[in-house]
Amino acid sequence: MTAVSPGVQAPVATERLVLRLFTADDVEERYAYQRLPEVARFLYRPPLTREGCAESIAARAAGTPWEADGDGLLLAVCRAQEPRVVIGEVVLTLTSARARQAEIGWVFNPRYAGHGYATEAARALASSAFGRLGVHRLYARLDVLNTASVRVCERLGMRREAHLVDNDLDGDRWGSEYVYAVLAHEWKG
Repeated sequence: MTAVSPGVQAPVATERLVLRLFTADDVEERYAYQRLPEVARFLYRPPLTREGCAESIAARAAGTPWEADGDGLLLAVCRAQEPRVVIGEVVLTLTSARARQAEIGWVFNPRYAGHGYATEAARALASSAFGRLGVHRLYARLDVLNTASVRVCERLGMRREAHLVDNDLDGDRWGSEYVYAVLAHEWKG
């Protein structure tokens, strides 16, 4: 894998969206959806605090190298006509530098659900992962009850590789997960 400068990582543009690095000015808009219990429910963690949003933005605002296990890229998703208004985020984490494996994820403000933004943003990030970043295998882990994310994975052409039953504890509820994946040579993004 190679080091990636912030200029190479972002922005990424699609027909309707801009994916860019978060800035300190984005804390309130990110907090608007990250604080919602219905959003955090599928992330196996409590809702983020305003401070938590600010800290994670500050930690990744300058971009990241793409060299070692755990390196990640967090991008704000904005509509092209409103590039300062954050509607959600996509994340890419290098889980194995040696095997060129990465995990993709997305979180969106429920106000913007139902417009295909998650699929469009995830497709753009996956294309960057396979193209610029040299990923061999891209996968997503999601709660089996998160039917919207199941549909995103299927629209991306990912295959369901696993169904992990009661594999994580979400407060007092056992959660089950699906693992979806696609290989570089299968990608049709």
